[in-house]
Amino acid sequence: MAETFDAVIVVFNPGSTGDAGSLAERLRDELATRRPDLPVELSPTEYAGHARDIARKAASAPGRPLVVSASGDGGYNEVVNGIMDVPGTAAAAAVLPAGNANDHDRVTSRRPLAEAIADGTTEPMDLLALHVGDSPVRHAHSYIGFGLTPVVALQIEKGGKGTLREVWTTIRSFWGFRPFELEFADGNRRKIDNLVLANIPEMAKVAELSDGRPDDGRFEVILMEHRPKWRVLFTAVRAAVRGLGPQPSTAEFRFSTVGPMPVQIDGELDDVAAGASVLVRIAPGALSVCR
Repeated sequence: MAETFDAVIVVFNPGSTGDAGSLAERLRDELATRRPDLPVELSPTEYAGHARDIARKAASAPGRPLVVSASGDGGYNEVVNGIMDVPGTAAAAAVLPAGNANDHDRVTSRRPLAEAIADGTTEPMDLLALHVGDSPVRHAHSYIGFGLTPVVALQIEKGGKGTLREVWTTIRSFWGFRPFELEFADGNRRKIDNLVLANIPEMAKVAELSDGRPDDGRFEVILMEHRPKWRVLFTAVRAAVRGLGPQPSTAEFRFSTVGPMPVQIDGELDDVAAGASVLVRIAPGALSVCR
């Protein structure tokens, strides 16, 4: 729908290694030229989780605010969850890529953000909803990964980012990886190397997972059962070179963990306890986005 935003709140981490602050200022200046009547507020974060708090406060206000996350996928995840904390809000979200990983923007962006904001058009976008036992639901805009995906991400976070460091850490994590065991509804237990539930067709800057879309009411299930490492490596190379091709899709996916395992949600890392009941479902058209 084409309407006018009441205000734009640009959230960024002033301590990030990227140029989020300067990109936020540039967006403010562009909007001052395109839409001088539109209030634009720059909101630097001060602590972990602050982006979610800022987005929740904005979404609780009357009118139709737009909350822009000048960040990578993880920072955008905080803003998305802050908006989703307010049922029935008219707030919309947008991402201004400023982080190390910008899978969501790379796949979904259609035009310069200042142009999209000035136009005022939003579209509904699906989200992934993660339910772990009785814990509060968490939403993801791009993907939720279990197994090898978060293990590699965790080691990169410990070892530091940067092309050569990331490559070395990925290789080291890959060869030291041990599979996880999951139990499914039929009681069948399976050892897996990796499980990615994807709302977008690409991740990790180069891997093409599927041909899915973030607005089709389903998500893709990329499940890799335990296999020799050379086969896992071959699959990873194929994903990077020519993609994995069409993958099974569903509206919900259930399993229970046998042992504790890590999870990666749009780049953010967490743990799932042993014996936890896990449900991932699609939340169709749950978020209004400007892109």
